[in-house]
Amino acid sequence: MAGITLDKVRHSYGPKPTNDEDWALKEVSLDFADGGAYALLGPSGCGKTTLLNLVSGLLRPTEGTILFDGLDVTDATPEARNIAQVFQFPVIYDTMTVYDNLAFPLRNRGVTGPDIDRRVREIASMLELDGMLTKRASGLTADGKQKISLGRGLVRSDVNVIMFDEPLTVIDPHLKWVLRSKLKELHSRIRRTMIYVTHDQTEALTFADRVVVMQDGEVVQIGTPVELFEKPQHTFVGHFIGSPGMNVLPCSVEDGVAIFAGHRVETINAAGYRGGAGHVELGVRPEFVTLADEGIPVEVIKVSDAGRYRIVETAGAGEIIKLLLPEEDAVPEGTAHVRFDPAHSQIYENGWMVNGAAS
Repeated sequence: MAGITLDKVRHSYGPKPTNDEDWALKEVSLDFADGGAYALLGPSGCGKTTLLNLVSGLLRPTEGTILFDGLDVTDATPEARNIAQVFQFPVIYDTMTVYDNLAFPLRNRGVTGPDIDRRVREIASMLELDGMLTKRASGLTADGKQKISLGRGLVRSDVNVIMFDEPLTVIDPHLKWVLRSKLKELHSRIRRTMIYVTHDQTEALTFADRVVVMQDGEVVQIGTPVELFEKPQHTFVGHFIGSPGMNVLPCSVEDGVAIFAGHRVETINAAGYRGGAGHVELGVRPEFVTLADEGIPVEVIKVSDAGRYRIVETAGAGEIIKLLLPEEDAVPEGTAHVRFDPAHSQIYENGWMVNGAAS
């Protein structure tokens, strides 16, 4: 295993980057702790796979340094870095049995027969492949093949880091939860450094201890799932994580108090706003908006059933405000009032949380 450090790493696929748009990955400095479970989360094109390939050694950064346990590996090959990588589509040998597929990485490294057998059977049991070890891989379903691919990444006990690049994309939605849970269980048992790339917030938040949220080649926030949900440092994080995403409403701040639609709104950080020419917004998740006898007047315009609760879409002061309503609660007709939970309402300037990340 290894602790991994990226120090001022940037990458461009072009030969002579001259402006921001030329960089697939803008300057990133971050640490992956030894034995941690991380997710790189963001939309397509945000730079997460580029970052993963820089860590693995498939790419060399245009600028910056990559360290494994303090040792500079910027120019080292993937083999020298001793990494295992699982890709979006299963990489297996169809003509081999499941057993031989799992044993292949160990045989390549000269591991002895008894040790190979022990490791293969241990990993097969973890992935529930032990009943099909003698079967040809060609006859398996897509999820079975991806289990083999996962197993090939996990079977070696000497790897510094195991990296997963959208590994569940080809898996039937109903089986994704099973494999996600299995990966989380495996990490808790073997405690190897794991980095998981995904655009799916559910995958990221259920697998990782810490999530790296990316946008346009930049790291926007690093935090635990709870931190990202309750205190998004940027409005992008609030929009991208959560279903529905955070309400972001234009507001002003007067004497340290947020004002929206002519109403004073208590927040956790408006008192820290120092004024200026920046664009100021109020962020509050639908989970922390409630109906009230008095407060901000709104009109109920849409109700969507989401199982145990309903998503109520309202309009107030020309803005859409969403809230979650328990299934058993009545939905008001016409005009209603809403209030925001002060402990979960925050002010943003130019997208960044005031007194949070630098704006």
